[in-house]
Amino acid sequence: MTSRLAIIRQKYRPDGGAERFISRALEGLSQHDLEISVITRQWSGEGDYQIITCNPAKWSRISREKRFAEEACRLISQHEFDLVQSHERLTCCDIFRAGDGVHRMWLEQRKRILSPLRAKWLDLSPYHRYVCNAEKKLFESPRLKAVICNSEMVKQEIRNTFAIDPEKLHVIYNGINTRKFDPTLRDSHRDEARNKLGIPPSAIATIFVGSGFERKGLKGALRAIAGGSSSAHLIVVGNDKHQTQYQEEAHALGIADRVHWLGVQQDVIPWYCAADALILPTLYDPFPNVIFEALAFALPIITSHKCGGAELVTEDENGWVCDALNYEGLARAVAKLVSHEKCQEMGLYSRQRSLEFEQSLMIDKLVQLYRDLITRNSENE
Repeated sequence: MTSRLAIIRQKYRPDGGAERFISRALEGLSQHDLEISVITRQWSGEGDYQIITCNPAKWSRISREKRFAEEACRLISQHEFDLVQSHERLTCCDIFRAGDGVHRMWLEQRKRILSPLRAKWLDLSPYHRYVCNAEKKLFESPRLKAVICNSEMVKQEIRNTFAIDPEKLHVIYNGINTRKFDPTLRDSHRDEARNKLGIPPSAIATIFVGSGFERKGLKGALRAIAGGSSSAHLIVVGNDKHQTQYQEEAHALGIADRVHWLGVQQDVIPWYCAADALILPTLYDPFPNVIFEALAFALPIITSHKCGGAELVTEDENGWVCDALNYEGLARAVAKLVSHEKCQEMGLYSRQRSLEFEQSLMIDKLVQLYRDLITRNSENE
């Protein structure tokens, strides 16, 4: 019997990280007859899916979210889907993937770096109030059968914030392709990459990967380099419209010659090879893929308590975790990267941890969740 699955995503990109992960899981359901429909404003790429365009007019951020949710649910009601999985905050889904974590938690973290006036505006913002309300309705919807959380941190935040049955919360990490992110690639990339950047062979190089520098914590990374070592370098991969301000800060801290701005890179592997450790003191991030990439590349990790990836870091074994705004603590962590040998020793632990989260193992977990839900649906018919 054919099972019909709908996936709701405002902008659906088959090359997107979450989409690729889910599509591979759906391939694992090949023994089931599975018919997939994607409900989306915008579709790019190719795929064996039925595309249902849902593109109502929008005049503001609120209307964009609200009108898409209303129209998507109207379309859902016109079809007989067996399962509906959403990446958007709406109440007509059976499965929700909480890839962005809990919006209220993000707002609480962001207010820590805002002036009192701007923090107050964040509380009063009609858009943020709408999102928080939509999130509450979603997680407390009686229709919701399962939530896919990409970290334990997100699972606990949802459990502590909303009236939801904990049995509905499933932690399934995105995982990592450990064959692609292989530390043996250092042998062929490291010297060339460091030479391009002018990083001395003896210097410790940290890497920061991510766009949106405020949320990802680049300010903390710069302070950590300035206060942690007189010779450590920082490789910045990513972009931000305020990059000039961060470059000026690097100058003010006296580390401009040790910070390397690469912008967005299609292939980040050579730059992981150039690095000795990852630093990502993010203000709030449910689970950035760069944490898995760094683990697989056998790098020690310096990150924050509000990064989901922190749960895979063991203090002094493969990295350090502290508050994103604890610049002295971040600097102390950088200071502990005393030698290449120390970083390599810690990196062995990182690599071993990454093998526990091989992407194929995580896909198996997602496949099993889909199977369980499809079986439960068929039994209830």
